Amino acid sequence: MKRWLAIPLWQRVLVALALGIIAGRMWGPGAESIKIIGDIFVAFIKMLVVPLIFFSLVAGVASIGDIRKLGRIGWRALLLFVVTGQIAVWLGLFLGTVIAPGAGVDTSSIQMGAVPEPNETTWRDMLLGMVPQSPVQVMADVNVLPLIIFSLLLGIGILMAKEEGEPVLKIFDSGAVVMQKVTMVVMELTPFGVFALMAWVAGTLGFDALAALGKLVFLNYLGCLLIIFVVYAAMIKFIARLPVGDFFRGIVDAIAVSYSTASSNATLPVTLRCAERNLGISNSVASFVISLGATINMNGTAMYLGLATLFGAQIFGVDLSWGDYFLISILGTLGAVGAAGIPGAGLIMMALVFGAVGVPLETIAFVAGVDRIMDMMRTTTNVSGDAAVATTVASLTGEIDKAEMISADDV
Repeated sequence: MKRWLAIPLWQRVLVALALGIIAGRMWGPGAESIKIIGDIFVAFIKMLVVPLIFFSLVAGVASIGDIRKLGRIGWRALLLFVVTGQIAVWLGLFLGTVIAPGAGVDTSSIQMGAVPEPNETTWRDMLLGMVPQSPVQVMADVNVLPLIIFSLLLGIGILMAKEEGEPVLKIFDSGAVVMQKVTMVVMELTPFGVFALMAWVAGTLGFDALAALGKLVFLNYLGCLLIIFVVYAAMIKFIARLPVGDFFRGIVDAIAVSYSTASSNATLPVTLRCAERNLGISNSVASFVISLGATINMNGTAMYLGLATLFGAQIFGVDLSWGDYFLISILGTLGAVGAAGIPGAGLIMMALVFGAVGVPLETIAFVAGVDRIMDMMRTTTNVSGDAAVATTVASLTGEIDKAEMISADDV
């Protein structure tokens, strides 16, 4: 057991991915008999959705510490987080619509759950449905949009309560940490779930499904690279008015750690060090913006949630309306906010977006095998975004030593 756990999770997942494909091709349709292992893994993921969103969102909002911080520094950071998050999720929707990675996959040979009817909810019903009339019922029904609204309001209420709200904040901070630990335990099941699911996909659907997964991985990397080198670079050059090359040289350590660990939380100390030592950002701005960003700024995850939703819709023939696209853009951004900064969190957030627009949750089974490969790039995007927003806010508020940033690569 110790030797097994000593191997990095991503290596175990990649080996399971390869072995699953080989076993599936050799076994053929009979590989569906072990799909139950993957189904159990997906069930564990669905189990985590409500508590993970609830605790992470409340703790993330309340971690601002003082609602007055949302003034000179906070509103700029939050605005950039929201705008870049929307750009990211719409980029994922654009790539998924234009290239259609899930089109052409024949699922007729396997047993699937019934494809839900397209979402025909009007915009009035959608707005009214955002109000959680009963938070407990919302949690029981896994109705995530009103759950997100309630979580945000509760976090704001804790901020407004100040000292009297601190005991409640400690509960949610502890709950968020506990849920992250539970998520990590569930993620240890990933190699077994991936092996079974990839054997099922390869044995039942053949190379068409594998080719579709390859397209999905390619689009994930393409979308993340566009966010980093177009959106973030433009933010640094035209808003912060700083050299783009010096910015990326300053965060190269954070990029390396984030890609290898696939964890925003694990990379946080390195990101803070790069921001202060290499980019010249003041400690107050760096600690506030980057720490907040590690919780709520998940642009790579937001882009992927939009892309993966279209991938599932194309596989199972679900027609999505413009209203669904709009709902995906909201849930993709807010779902990314609720995603914990640990490996595999984006996989868990899929359930909330898929369920809202009628995309079968079996899609998770398709993408679970290659999620870790994509998660590494998504985390790099998230961490780069934290640094980009912190640098931009620091530049706008005069909290950056530009000379130190430019000379950091010469030290």
